[in-house]
Amino acid sequence: MTTHGIKRVKLTASIERVEMTAPFRITGYVFTHNEMLVVRLESEGHVGHGEALGVYYHQDTPPSMLRQVEALRDIIEGGITRQQLLTLLPPGGARNALDCALWDLEAKQQGKPVWQLAGLNPPEPLLTTFTVGADEPEAMAERASSYTQARALKLKLTDDDRNADRVRAVRAVRPDAWLMVDANQGFTPETLASLLPALVESRVAVVEQPFPVGKEAWLDDVDSPIPLAADESVQDHRDLEKLVGRVNVINIKLDKCGGLTEALILARRAQELGFKLMVGNMGGTSWSMGPGFVVGALCMVVDLDGPLFLVSDREPAVRYEDGRIWCPEEVWGGAIAVDA
Repeated sequence: MTTHGIKRVKLTASIERVEMTAPFRITGYVFTHNEMLVVRLESEGHVGHGEALGVYYHQDTPPSMLRQVEALRDIIEGGITRQQLLTLLPPGGARNALDCALWDLEAKQQGKPVWQLAGLNPPEPLLTTFTVGADEPEAMAERASSYTQARALKLKLTDDDRNADRVRAVRAVRPDAWLMVDANQGFTPETLASLLPALVESRVAVVEQPFPVGKEAWLDDVDSPIPLAADESVQDHRDLEKLVGRVNVINIKLDKCGGLTEALILARRAQELGFKLMVGNMGGTSWSMGPGFVVGALCMVVDLDGPLFLVSDREPAVRYEDGRIWCPEEVWGGAIAVDA
């Protein structure tokens, strides 16, 4: 992976908002729109883009992210490497947007796509989950049925007593689909234990983030026949050690860890420790999915469906076909010099 410095650049940073097609519910939150920090870096006729939503449960919001970026304007415009950026900003959305813009700009300047700069194999379409927000069982079954091209589904569960009904309802209408569930920290050891028989019966393949952050020790007493994944409990590579022997899968999100540079560090360290990998998203347009698509080449589970929930997307955009996501080079991270 290269860390070439970018010569003087022109920085443009702004906040954009895109409405969602319908409210989306997880444990403790309901989302109606995506608000995003968008970074544009221009140098020598080339433009790189980065986009980030931040980490809502850390109060890492687009306005606070924009302030972080503007505070570094002189340093950024004077030329900065991705390695230097790791020391200037903490993990989070601001660093993610800047880091991804630097990758995109470098790809265009070097005439090499990001996957090649990162030392990865040529990309292929990736099977992605389609997410069903937490709702009444019948409504979740209806939504799962509407995803006619989906071959993998991710069900958002919550902290009430209807979760077994939700999973069974979806499995009844989608007997063909690969299935995982995400608690978003909403379970206790008791509720997980009571739910596991229904999850096994419904052929659930992964249970994501069952317990709250700070309660990782609860995992020590869990005897689950289904692999467990960590999301909120792992922000960047420094959080991995505490999960060894406790979970099987690590969910990498670029907004959490602060960009593609750290995501690749996190992925390689997690693999060294024996974890399987998942790539996820906090929402966003195709400019958020593009860097995730690069990470997805390393992952067992891919969850890159963010644009499907928005009323509009970038143009050009990632494509969803036969339950898979494909990111053409002209969308993000390619050597093609396209501005938008």
